[in-house]
Amino acid sequence: MARYQQVAAEQATRTTKTRQQQEDLRRMAFRRAVEAYAEQRQLQQELAEYPELIAADYLIAAHAAFRRNAPPAR
Repeated sequence: MARYQQVAAEQATRTTKTRQQQEDLRRMAFRRAVEAYAEQRQLQQELAEYPELIAADYLIAAHAAFRRNAPPAR
């Protein structure tokens, strides 16, 4: 009977550790998501201060896309 109690206690300990590890993983994933959101928001705020950079970036990207899709010169 004592052996059964010992095995049950070990399994409970393993279950607790596994649950804690899963909770830690969830917490870290949530924290990474929050940090990524904060970084993205800060970047958007910084870019909003310079709208001419957004327009210039768009024009450069549009020109590059046009050059890729243009037929080859003869």
